[in-house]
Amino acid sequence: MKIPGPVTEGRLIRRYKRFLADVILPDGSEVTAHCPNTGSMLGCQPDNARVVLSVSDNPKRKLKYTWELVETSAGVWACVNTARPNAQAREAIEQGVVTELSGYPVCRPEVKYGSEKSRIDLHLSGHESLPDAWVEVKNVTLCDDQGLGYFPDAVSTRGQKHLRELIAQVEAGDRAVLLFVVNHTGIELVKPADHIDPAYGKLLREAGAAGVEVLAYRSGLVNKGEPDGDLSLVGPVPVSLQA
Repeated sequence: MKIPGPVTEGRLIRRYKRFLADVILPDGSEVTAHCPNTGSMLGCQPDNARVVLSVSDNPKRKLKYTWELVETSAGVWACVNTARPNAQAREAIEQGVVTELSGYPVCRPEVKYGSEKSRIDLHLSGHESLPDAWVEVKNVTLCDDQGLGYFPDAVSTRGQKHLRELIAQVEAGDRAVLLFVVNHTGIELVKPADHIDPAYGKLLREAGAAGVEVLAYRSGLVNKGEPDGDLSLVGPVPVSLQA
């Protein structure tokens, strides 16, 4: 999948109020872009970073630009738009890229489930021999200088709730899957961020032991080192649940 609509590059001035970012465009003009990311974006907002913005022609929108990609200080690219991973995951599952989840003819988003009144990102059904699969999708962009990717990038009580719900689905006899969408070209291995949210890391290991399947797939993002707007998932990334 491609970033929808036209895109433009720019240079980041600053991110503020969580959802706003000031950017200098190639012509020297300064614009305010929507930042669709509720996390800390740790490592993904260096000063003067190259960024990619999508451009909307919808006159009803308050902000014309949306922040999509950033070049980190290590010179690699990340997708910071957390509205993209669910669509990335759904496309990859339906196209058979995520081999562990192939064979399901029905894929529905945002299905209500669980005792804690959650909505699962993707519900897969109709497989000839396997039970329904409940798939929670998470965006991974936090990377250290060794190529280790971490989730979450801030304490996530919501993420902890999702893990409890996934464990309950396994106990009910269905499949439960945590799918990390690795939207960072420098990440070679995904781990729980125990140094940021130890409760999440502990619960993730409990989920894995209970039978929740933990997968990670990376997006392409670049062509010959330059961003090309292609967010399609291209292959698996190993996951380690060790502390």
